[in-house]
Amino acid sequence: MSDNHQEHDHMTIPKYIAVFAVLVVGTIVTYWAATVDMDRIFPGANTLVALAIALTKMSVVMLFFMHVYWSPRLIWLCAVASFFWLAIMFAFTMQDYFTRISGVFSA
Repeated sequence: MSDNHQEHDHMTIPKYIAVFAVLVVGTIVTYWAATVDMDRIFPGANTLVALAIALTKMSVVMLFFMHVYWSPRLIWLCAVASFFWLAIMFAFTMQDYFTRISGVFSA
């Protein structure tokens, strides 16, 4: 019986430790960024920095823990499409948020 499934040594213990270190450093940087008032630069800067750090950590988890890095191109397409869909959802949410007139319906 022929099996087309090939075993690859994707992740080793040192690689897992390196990914863990990246995630720990990302968490520390997130905490540090939360203690600094970056809204003086422009309103929403703290949120933008926090989302950028979260996106980086999420990408590392997806690429290495979920083994997308070693997956076929169809899996990569699905991963990229999910980011695209998330961007669409954020765009529509922000468009709705920024076009509302504040205090119209408040009593």
